[in-house]
Amino acid sequence: MQRLRRLSYAALVLAFAQIVFGAIVRISGSGMGCGNHWPKCAGQWFPPANRIDLIIEITHRYIALGLTIVVIGLVVAAFLKRAEAGVGGEGGVLRPAAAAAGLVIAAALLGAITVKLALNPIIIATHLTIAMSLLATLALAAGRAGGFAAQADLSSATPRTWKAARVAVILTLVTVVLGALTANLPGAAASCGGFPWCRTFTELGSGLYVQVTHRVIAFLLFGHLGGLQAAVARRKEPPVIVRAARIAFGAAILQILVAAAMIEMHFPPVFRSLHQAVGTLLWLSVVVLAILAHRAARKIPVQFELRAAA
Repeated sequence: MQRLRRLSYAALVLAFAQIVFGAIVRISGSGMGCGNHWPKCAGQWFPPANRIDLIIEITHRYIALGLTIVVIGLVVAAFLKRAEAGVGGEGGVLRPAAAAAGLVIAAALLGAITVKLALNPIIIATHLTIAMSLLATLALAAGRAGGFAAQADLSSATPRTWKAARVAVILTLVTVVLGALTANLPGAAASCGGFPWCRTFTELGSGLYVQVTHRVIAFLLFGHLGGLQAAVARRKEPPVIVRAARIAFGAAILQILVAAAMIEMHFPPVFRSLHQAVGTLLWLSVVVLAILAHRAARKIPVQFELRAAA
């Protein structure tokens, strides 16, 4: 199980790096650094590193290759140990590992489509959604392999946290996808000047609507996570869940601060990747919170759930 946990963590780190580096590719304008060639770069397997946009794009592809290799290793290792407790069957590592392999293939194919369609905003947002789903799936695999405080005492948990965590997952994913659309739809990023409200408008079309919706849902998520972390502390939930809720709320605070600084201080493009990095961290922290809350909910006696519902 230790090997599966290590492979899951390694894949999780690479998946996180790929998402963040994907933002660097987009922000630096390196998305077509390899031309419209895929999987080759500029028509070659090992092109000369004579342009910065080519270096950035091919590095992103190398990270994706490394992620693919580690995920395949995780699936093979889990399959070979499928007869062991906690590996095969429902609640085991094998299922999320296999799902992660499918998502890696889907991400690679959609990446090729993204290149061929010259960075279509809808395809880019879909690609990010798959990448975030992959990150969540790998986090689930790591949790089932014994990661994320698997041995913690969750006896004092309540079913309310699992319900609230599910809402947080949905809100976070919608916020992330709308953020990708805001960053890639022509004119959307600059359509609303000022933070937290729009003091100036440069465009009154769909780009503005997407950005305003992105901000509204982001603040709803912020309020929800704030209430959630206060509630779990007040109910004296297990320390690991309280800590996870506070980390998620802290990531939400940091994300808003980065967004405000990015807009008001006019960060140069290279620093705007921080927004994507913190957003990815927020997503991961919310997913881990949901994993812990779900693990606790499965251990709550049925009688307790009936009393809570009454």
